[in-house]
Amino acid sequence: MIVWLASYPKSGNTFVRALLTSYFFCNNGILDFKLLHNISVFPQESIFKKFGVDIYNEREVLENYVKIQKLINKQNSIQFIKTHSALFNIEGRYPFTNLDTSLGAIYIVRDPRNVITSYAHHLSVSPKETKDIMIKNHKGSSGKNNSLFTYIGSWGDNFNSWKSFKFQQKYLLIKYEDLVKDTEKTFLSILNFVHKCNKTNLSLDKIKLQNSLDSCTFETMSKIEDEKGFPEAVGKKKFFHLGKKNNWKELLDLELKKEIEKNFEKEMTELGYF
Repeated sequence: MIVWLASYPKSGNTFVRALLTSYFFCNNGILDFKLLHNISVFPQESIFKKFGVDIYNEREVLENYVKIQKLINKQNSIQFIKTHSALFNIEGRYPFTNLDTSLGAIYIVRDPRNVITSYAHHLSVSPKETKDIMIKNHKGSSGKNNSLFTYIGSWGDNFNSWKSFKFQQKYLLIKYEDLVKDTEKTFLSILNFVHKCNKTNLSLDKIKLQNSLDSCTFETMSKIEDEKGFPEAVGKKKFFHLGKKNNWKELLDLELKKEIEKNFEKEMTELGYF
């Protein structure tokens, strides 16, 4: 069954994936970038093509979201899957997922004032253009030649949409800031949530846990990227870009700050970002 790792882009999803990969898929708990593929992405072009879906037919893709998730679940084990999609139900006919295919959802959120600079670097556009993207209900390409789309929504809509899992007690909210400030405590909450969803008891491997924590710091992953590259980096741009240096108080234009705060006042207040 699927445990979703959901987030708006550039909000810490890779950090969480790295920790889960090192703990569950590396024998010694030391992260190997090559094993990140154990946590797949949805929607992903290759899996839709594998099951004969025309990836250039948007409606056919939507019709097969849940069907493909059911096929993924035939593997009879927890499937961690990353997504930047909002939890939508287009036209009331095309849901992103449902409770029959999902054990739960871990939602990773980050202060949108810090998302801007990171996302602008990733998209190779200006912070102002990025701000416009974040406040609009938009979709991003997740396939070659714009063949497959992820329905991201606005930053606020993306965050709010996944709360529906909360009412089923299948929801864990992770703030990127907590993940950075106290990685061990936050990761333990993730591990406990996963086992709770799976109705199993957590038997903690303390050695693997420590190795995971040590090998998944921003500094360590950035160094490995410098030496060996990172498979998800776009072109020559560095994936692990700013880390703790990404501070909106120093980097963000005052007008952009005000616009972000105006558009997402409700969500930012709820999350304690004011």
